[in-house]
Amino acid sequence: MSDFVSAQAKAAPADPLGLYVHVPFCASTCDFCAFYQVKPTADGVGRFLQGMEMEAELVSWPRPVTTMFWGGGTPGLLPPKDLRQLGERMLARCGGQPEEWTVEMAPACVTEARLAVLKELGVNRISMGAQSFQPALLDALGRLHTKEQILRAYDRVRAAGFANVNLDLMFALPGQTEAEWEADVQAAVALAPDHLSTYCLTFEEDTALWVKLSQGRVKLDPEHEAKLYESTWQQLAAAGYHQYEVANFARPGHACRHNLNTWHMHEWIGLGPSAASQHAGWRGANVSDLDRWLDHLAAGRRVTEDRLVLSPRQLAEDALIFGLRMNAGVDLAHWRARAPDAPWSEIEALAAKLAADGLALREGRQLRLTMRGRLLADAVGLEIMAAFAEPAAV
Repeated sequence: MSDFVSAQAKAAPADPLGLYVHVPFCASTCDFCAFYQVKPTADGVGRFLQGMEMEAELVSWPRPVTTMFWGGGTPGLLPPKDLRQLGERMLARCGGQPEEWTVEMAPACVTEARLAVLKELGVNRISMGAQSFQPALLDALGRLHTKEQILRAYDRVRAAGFANVNLDLMFALPGQTEAEWEADVQAAVALAPDHLSTYCLTFEEDTALWVKLSQGRVKLDPEHEAKLYESTWQQLAAAGYHQYEVANFARPGHACRHNLNTWHMHEWIGLGPSAASQHAGWRGANVSDLDRWLDHLAAGRRVTEDRLVLSPRQLAEDALIFGLRMNAGVDLAHWRARAPDAPWSEIEALAAKLAADGLALREGRQLRLTMRGRLLADAVGLEIMAAFAEPAAV
């Protein structure tokens, strides 16, 4: 394990608890987005805020919240007074100030008034969805902001005193060349954010891009995607960013604690329509519908979708799938002790095969993917799922 990741792990508490808040409001739907969202209205926002208070009252809060993450939707779209109200209501349930509190913002909604409220509440991490700095590519994604808005928004965030800022970028966009992607990476690096998330475009069902793919108007190009992955990793390493997960890079001390806790299969509570939760021995999600979510809450119900009782075996499977996406990899001995009934003979055989194929390294207790393996992380995840589908070794 690298010194960078070891430092992050030592800084984390023994039993972290995350709080995820899903704010479902968006001014428009981007062509690639499959997250639940609705257009904001004064009535809808008011009912959402009431529902958040109702849902928080239904939760048995086991211990203080370590990290809080507001996603969506566009949390930063809420007016300042509503941001304050939501923040104060969530803080009242956290048992103190979270050590890391992230709020996602779109460039077009970053204002001094909103930032001032977030700063006063104690938010200490801003994540901004830039996606690209090039007008044609932003238009192809259905994004409403411009390059100039990204730059202005970033300057405002820094001027407001936020010392931990992430930028989201996307690559393998329709028609995007390698040179255009390199230019986007360099434009982001020039701003000197503390963290960068670089996502390969995926085609989710029921999105505008999925329709274009099914109609043959855009095409997948795995070889081109692999080149862009490698280009990203090389450029960001040269710029001083440490890759700690397939899509995530940070300067020392700025890896996203909330995401690390999630990938390590710790507990988190999700509030809001479509928000997922994993705590108290189960995992599940709220219904992806504002009205139905409110109806459930009125009847005293939450987390009604895909509710699953979590066994140690299930947690071990997920820990391997998500853990191998992290550069540090997975401590197999730790999970073998926690889930002795998992199919460890199959997992050991798979680990040996991955190592023989140059896709992974086995270093004592630790299994981690090589650079080539990280390019195939999704395929490795499918192999892990297949291994766990087999009967457990006797």
